[in-house]
Amino acid sequence: MKIKKAVIPAAGWGTRFLPITKGIPKEMIPIIDKPVLSYIVEEAHQSGIEEIVFIVSEHKECIKTYFGENKALEEFLTHKNNDKDLAMIKQTGFGMKFHYVIQKEQLGLGHAILQAKELIGNEPFAILLGDDVYYSDIKPALKQIIDLFGQKNSSVLGTMEVPMDQTSKYGICKPKHIDDEGVMELEGVVEKPKINAPSRYAISGRYVLTPTIFKYLETQNQGAQGEIQLTDAILRMMSEEKVYAYNMIGKRYDTGSKIGYLEAIIDYTLRNEELKESFRNLLREKL
Repeated sequence: MKIKKAVIPAAGWGTRFLPITKGIPKEMIPIIDKPVLSYIVEEAHQSGIEEIVFIVSEHKECIKTYFGENKALEEFLTHKNNDKDLAMIKQTGFGMKFHYVIQKEQLGLGHAILQAKELIGNEPFAILLGDDVYYSDIKPALKQIIDLFGQKNSSVLGTMEVPMDQTSKYGICKPKHIDDEGVMELEGVVEKPKINAPSRYAISGRYVLTPTIFKYLETQNQGAQGEIQLTDAILRMMSEEKVYAYNMIGKRYDTGSKIGYLEAIIDYTLRNEELKESFRNLLREKL
């Protein structure tokens, strides 16, 4: 079955980026001239997603503004015969359909995903976390696990290997079997293990899940940090369905951290044909 819908949770306060996030959602902070969220939506589009459900707070109206139409600006650019910029702003929505659901309480990732149940319906769907930007010149990170879902017809978690001393920051997979292509059939997942992590395979911001997950999210007790954890619901779902994991090929940027955000700006600028040479010269001068 084709994966047509994706959920992007973006309701958090972004406290690590205060004070700017008092007025601007962290997902809308720019990397060069596009917000972080635009890179994530573009990845979804390139992976075949047609509809996105944003889980937002009531303070994030600017997300809807950015991905929607701006008739006044379009008329201004038309009057100025600025066809280049007019075409650019019309592409910000990538021709996709967007839905917005208000998460009234911040009760964890699992709770955020549960808010999308009615819009997702009874079909498999993707999840892209709003802090994780992926760059791959081979295949979009999400497309890699969507393709694997097509082969296995089972939920797939996008993962990466992390040092053992960092496993307490992530949901960690416990593989049952790893095949020659690196595809892992899982026997367990643990949310932010403090000791004895079962592996170094960390869930890293991309999921493709069957709608069965909603049944478990609806009955999921609060776990780590007093939140309803998606990882805990996935573990319970394993009693009913197989779940796989795969180390996605590409570069991940944790734009929820200041250093990760700065690294994204540097790398994306160095990939920009218009800016890269001037930027290299600037870096040499500064260093």
